[in-house]
Amino acid sequence: MAVIDSVSMPSIVKRTLAAFALLAASVPVFAGTVAPEIAIEGPIGPPMAGYVQRELNAAASAQAPFVLVRLDTPGGLSQSMRTIIKAILASSVPIICWVGPEGARAASAGTYILYACGYAAMAPGTNVGAATPVALSPAAGSNTPAKPKTAEGKKILNDAVAYIKSLAELRGRNAGWAERAVRNGASITAKTALAKQVIDRIAPNPQALLVAINDVTVPTAKGAVTLHTDNITLKIRNQNWRERLLTVITNPTVAYLLFLIGLFGLIIEGLHPGVILPGTVGAISLILALFAFHALPVNYAGLALIVLGVILFVAEAFVTSYGTLAIGGIVAFVFGSIMLIDTHAPGYSLSRIYIGSIASAAGVIILVLLYLIVKMRRRPVVSGLAHMIGRVAVAQSDFDSRGYVHIEGERWAAVTSVPLKRGERVIVSAVDGLVLTVSPEISAGSKDPT
Repeated sequence: MAVIDSVSMPSIVKRTLAAFALLAASVPVFAGTVAPEIAIEGPIGPPMAGYVQRELNAAASAQAPFVLVRLDTPGGLSQSMRTIIKAILASSVPIICWVGPEGARAASAGTYILYACGYAAMAPGTNVGAATPVALSPAAGSNTPAKPKTAEGKKILNDAVAYIKSLAELRGRNAGWAERAVRNGASITAKTALAKQVIDRIAPNPQALLVAINDVTVPTAKGAVTLHTDNITLKIRNQNWRERLLTVITNPTVAYLLFLIGLFGLIIEGLHPGVILPGTVGAISLILALFAFHALPVNYAGLALIVLGVILFVAEAFVTSYGTLAIGGIVAFVFGSIMLIDTHAPGYSLSRIYIGSIASAAGVIILVLLYLIVKMRRRPVVSGLAHMIGRVAVAQSDFDSRGYVHIEGERWAAVTSVPLKRGERVIVSAVDGLVLTVSPEISAGSKDPT
């Protein structure tokens, strides 16, 4: 049996207690006078859905009096929106949604989330609506309702209408306007939303909202709960470091750039083995990009076209195709980049500026390469002995027919038909094996000996 030294026992106890204290500190505890406030801000994607799920579960475990959701979003991915709504509907804790501060919006997916919450409020100067599925949205600047002509489009639209109407009926809100928000892309102000019974109250800030909802009954997954908000303090719960990191790398533009850095980093490492840094950075970037693509709606045909475009572009440096491979690479790269992200959800479109900038940079590089290739082909031969012809040498001694000259840092045997003096400059006119035929310098444009 192992024996624990009595001297080490206190340190073991201290480490154990410290570990338990650290674990306890990581678990949120909400006393009866503290309620969590979480923020759904910006585009809605997988990291945001994970954050909301985690916080709602923590609030339920800690028996929080309620959760305040601060909402300001242009919309996002449908699957992530449904994940958030499922978590809200399954919560045993009352969920209070407040669209704020002034200037905020609950657009597209935000409209569905607002309808799902047990109690809904908006700040003055905010708006809600425009909930048409993005694949069916009218063109920008058009007021034409979404009227899909294909069977698939009709199914998408009808599913979205049924979904938001079911949320409206569950929470006792205006189902007719909810349908118009989906079919016609309707959007209304906070004042109109209150008048149409889309929301329950207008409140300028969370503190004013807490005062207004005291003794209000809110539905939850386990039945109605009456709120008691006297002396309640809101505790802001932000995303953890992992969720913040995922939010950054799942930005389509960031994921796209990481993917390109990864490809070029590995290519540079392959062309110059042992450099290490490009390969290391490239491998890390590529793994992060692939992880981000796993969470994003990626078109793999577009991904393949980007890879093909990069390969063709690199191949141009090794195969003289006079730009054919490179131009094909740019075409594949541009089409692949446009096709890469398979959604038009707000905040998840790939910036055309980045695509155009990278393609333009590639075009400039191609022009430079073509210029260098043409320039190299016009140069005189610089390999073998043929490049010696026309160069200037210096006689190392006096000789009439055969002697030695100094050229390009070397001593060469030479023959001449004209007597030469030591130090006299001569021009190479022919090469026969390792013997140069030289004659006195008569051209001022001859090349200097090196």
